[in-house]
Amino acid sequence: MTVPTIYNQVDANRRKTIVLMFGFSLFIVIVAYLLVMAFGYEGPGALSVVGIILIISGFINLGSYYWSDKLVLGMMGAKPIEKKDNPELYRVVENLAIAAGIPSPKIYMIDDLAPNAFATGRDPSHSAIVFTTGLLNRLEKLELEGVAAHELSHIRNFDTRLMSIVVILVGTVALLADIFLRSLWWGSGRRDRRGGGAMIIIGILLAILAPVAAQLIKLAISRRREFLADSSGALLTRHPEGLASALLKISSDQTPLDKANNATAHLFIINPFKGEQAKSWFTSLFMTHPPIEERVKALRVSTGVEV
Repeated sequence: MTVPTIYNQVDANRRKTIVLMFGFSLFIVIVAYLLVMAFGYEGPGALSVVGIILIISGFINLGSYYWSDKLVLGMMGAKPIEKKDNPELYRVVENLAIAAGIPSPKIYMIDDLAPNAFATGRDPSHSAIVFTTGLLNRLEKLELEGVAAHELSHIRNFDTRLMSIVVILVGTVALLADIFLRSLWWGSGRRDRRGGGAMIIIGILLAILAPVAAQLIKLAISRRREFLADSSGALLTRHPEGLASALLKISSDQTPLDKANNATAHLFIINPFKGEQAKSWFTSLFMTHPPIEERVKALRVSTGVEV
């Protein structure tokens, strides 16, 4: 029997993400093909339309690739800081970046009492880590190192790029479904010419269920990348308990993040919704993060510490 270690967890999480992404990509192609057939296209014509849709999605993804980080930083009211503003924080991030073998990211601050943090950027050379003032006030140095290592792991593992691609794929499914349902409402000559009642029914079911399924797959990928960033971060600091303690401390704080929203919630190290916000039906249905208990248990399993 293999003894669980942080190294095993890193490998397992990477494999599971690859399987999820492959399955998601296949799901997108199948949904697009079936919806295009329900529109009235067949054979090579249907494949051509699917190809055009994927190319358009690629161009949209390109724009997201270059500008999504600036949009997120602006939405959250994050302000850049210099080394002289917080030398200790800069040293922590710079030392961990050296250990990770990546350029030191820019550091931003959000003036908010809620303890939290997130990373953004298209690659390690164009990245940033954002901390709230509440996080710096609540955590000890080893805990802060654990959080910084987690966010640096997101950057090194290209999670910010991956999730941007996933978001665009989810949007593509939603757009296809919306176009199909609108075409039913307004009528479609090609659909009448095809005369496939069964295909229309399949199209309607896909248009209703596919966007929900795509969203759930996206959240599964997001949760898996959180586990990967936890274990990768623990390898950087060689002190899993620092991150485990930070996760427990952040999650126990019930101060909600003022600018939290569903579009950016998956970026944060801990779900930014707290109290009544976290109990809403929408937030509970679409969890962006694994349960804290599972994350802490996974971190502590290699050290022999019981949760």
